[in-house]
Amino acid sequence: MRLLNALLALLCCLLAGGARAQPVADFYRGKTVNVWIGYGPGGGYDLSARVLARHMGRHIPGEPTLVARNMPGAGSLTLANWLYNIAPKDGLDFGIFGRTVPIDPLLGTKGAQFDALKFTWLGSTSNEVSTCVAWHDAPVQKAEDLFTRELTVGASGAASPSAVFPYLFNSIVGTKIKVINGYTTSATILTALEAGELNGFCAWGWVPMKAMRADWIRDRKFNVLFQIGLAKHKDHPETPLILDFAKTPEDRALLEILVAPQVFARPFAAPPGIPADRAAALREAFNKTVRDPAFIEEAERMVLEPDLVDAAMLEGVLKQIYNAPKPLLERAREAMAAGQ
Repeated sequence: MRLLNALLALLCCLLAGGARAQPVADFYRGKTVNVWIGYGPGGGYDLSARVLARHMGRHIPGEPTLVARNMPGAGSLTLANWLYNIAPKDGLDFGIFGRTVPIDPLLGTKGAQFDALKFTWLGSTSNEVSTCVAWHDAPVQKAEDLFTRELTVGASGAASPSAVFPYLFNSIVGTKIKVINGYTTSATILTALEAGELNGFCAWGWVPMKAMRADWIRDRKFNVLFQIGLAKHKDHPETPLILDFAKTPEDRALLEILVAPQVFARPFAAPPGIPADRAAALREAFNKTVRDPAFIEEAERMVLEPDLVDAAMLEGVLKQIYNAPKPLLERAREAMAAGQ
């Protein structure tokens, strides 16, 4: 009898373990997962999300269908707020927004209604260096010109990287970058640049630059003024980093904090509070996808330079930023306000 009871107990444990392991696949099977993009079609964030959506479904238990959907607005802040406050917390929605959006609350950005450390982070599909560029006939031809001449750039909203970085650089190092907001995507900014409405773009990722306008690089349509990152891109080691223009060690430390989001150049997040097993499944599927040879082949064909930054690494960088010395964080908020 004791042996029978022991066997029954073992069977119950096995069945319970199977029951715990099975629901994730059962939940996702036959479902649609929405991959939200905080910008309009055609830009680098849009391309990155659509490539991910084409491959990630087969790595999620139950193999749901993934559908890419655009929700542009306020430099992708609209999507971040929606994911945090409104989106269902069932694991059927996640999305990508601007790399600087996670530090918007730190910078005091109006309309940021989330705690960046509480998102269900999945990771980033790349680790990029951005650039500040000037059109070939702009009055600004090299980085040093930015301190005496104005460069007019486009942005999709005050919370987008193409506005946040210029605002901060103007305040911290004294550049003269004028930001025109209201463009929906980087693609529309590039169209305006070619048409002469703008004479620069800051920040433009070197990776999407090669993917979207390789002919401009070939034909020398623009000059790269400086790079935005903690280290230079291998393609142009001669171009200075924005860090090189810091006037004091404190300025450099502040800039290092503010450009750290370049590490997670294409950040994907789900709402906070989704079931733990589904969050774990999405994170594992994300990691497998970015390491998947089929994903890598397509991403490289589109010149996207895939490079996995997993959720733990992304969260680690964010925590370092938010735990920076309070005087530096206060200076960051003051710099953002003064630069606008």
